[in-house]
Amino acid sequence: MKYEYDYLVIGSGIAGMSFALKVAREGVRVALVCKTTLEEANTALAQGGVASVTNLEIDDFEKHIHDTMVAGDWLSDPKAVEKVVRNAPSQIKQLLDWGVNFDRKDDGSFDLHREGGHSEFRILHHADNTGFEIQESLIRAVKSNRYIDVYENHFAIEIITQHHLGKIVNRRTPDITCYGAYVLDMQAGRVDTFLSKITVMATGGAGAVYQTTTNPLIATGDGIAMVYRAKGTVSDMEFIQFHPTALFHPGDRPSFLITEAMRGYGGVLRNLKGEEFMHKYDSRLSLAPRDIVARAIDSEMKLYGDDHVYLDVTHKDPEETKKHFPNIYKKCLSLGIDITKDYIPVAPAAHYLCGGIRVDLNGESSIRHLYALGECSCTGLHGGNRLASNSLIEAVVYADAAAKHAMKEEPSIANRTDVPDWNDEGTRHPEEMVLITQSIREVNQIMGTYVGIVRSNLRLDRAWNRLDILYEETERLFKCSKASREICELRNIINVGYLIMRQAKERRESRGLHYTIDYPPVPRKE
Repeated sequence: MKYEYDYLVIGSGIAGMSFALKVAREGVRVALVCKTTLEEANTALAQGGVASVTNLEIDDFEKHIHDTMVAGDWLSDPKAVEKVVRNAPSQIKQLLDWGVNFDRKDDGSFDLHREGGHSEFRILHHADNTGFEIQESLIRAVKSNRYIDVYENHFAIEIITQHHLGKIVNRRTPDITCYGAYVLDMQAGRVDTFLSKITVMATGGAGAVYQTTTNPLIATGDGIAMVYRAKGTVSDMEFIQFHPTALFHPGDRPSFLITEAMRGYGGVLRNLKGEEFMHKYDSRLSLAPRDIVARAIDSEMKLYGDDHVYLDVTHKDPEETKKHFPNIYKKCLSLGIDITKDYIPVAPAAHYLCGGIRVDLNGESSIRHLYALGECSCTGLHGGNRLASNSLIEAVVYADAAAKHAMKEEPSIANRTDVPDWNDEGTRHPEEMVLITQSIREVNQIMGTYVGIVRSNLRLDRAWNRLDILYEETERLFKCSKASREICELRNIINVGYLIMRQAKERRESRGLHYTIDYPPVPRKE
């Protein structure tokens, strides 16, 4: 089947839904495509909150800008940083208008948290499930908007460019154009053609490339892989943020996140002997930026041969702890851990991708009429390491910028009529699922072992050789297989794994989240 829309939004987290809400209006057709359901997105798992300057008595834009640059190891794009920080308050108002409830004090002011790397209390939150509150509010707004058509259980396979019209496309082609996407209707078992004037990639991150991750397992880097295959620009993929404190409970995938705000609240990291250790690594102790804390924990675990460390909040008021972190308290209690009395076992887990599809200040990629928003994009805000709680605000600020820019271009763009249907003549082999499942496990193992928190040239070379074999096998399988979510996800995580590994090999320094034993760390400037 063929569908024609003015806007095709692929992904239903905060970035995709906020963009859709901003462009939807009389006479405009918007399609919102999500791989599973509207409820399943990285946004819903974001516990900490949204960073924005709101209390001008103690905070200002320059402080937030400086904190972001320091956390990003001065690799952040100053223009992107200023754009997000200065536009944050207006987008907080937009979230409030959409029905998001942030916690407030008795006097009506925001109950602000402080997290690692922030010099002031500036994190707006809703208990310890801020992302879920935002996701639910946006879902209600989307469902009540009659100009948005939602396609759940639809999986975008490839974006449509000149390549599909029989024209040669390479990375030196100056004017690659996107005309929409081929989308697998997983219930009907067919691939449909979605034509659009403007296409928006908002597919989230790529945590599922790793075995241990806080991301939902749908985070397979689909948008990044699609844009890379279409010859679009992808950058900064070496900067994978490992959250320092995921709940250590073997067998859980994804891992349950213990929010950064718990360290801002006064939580202390201890090794299995019960000893504090962050003083050995950074003067900011447990409130150091995430890359430093994750490497410190990794070092302590290797030093003693342990598989986790502890986060301790037992010295805090029990009722206050329960009030601020109700979901963490409930989750840990279900595992026999009373966080008001017991240490919380934690270990680093793949959490956030600072790189992705390179976009400009309008959120537009190197491919014409294709925008990228949220975690799948690389705006330049995060640089070498994301400052805690900057991601959600980045998504809405850039969604706003992209919507305004796209609406100016919209009238001059016409849908193509010569786009061919997807060639879906492949067959299914009985052993296909076994091969796919095993290959995904192999990718997870390769990435965790060789492209993790600490890297080396030798490890990256080994990853390259092993991933290359899987790539060749998977491409052969894809060409003879009928399109399925499983084969497409495998293909995507291999593409994303390759990009992470290749760009890690190209960065010949230890900087931000990329740490290699073959190059000394670049001295950090505060």
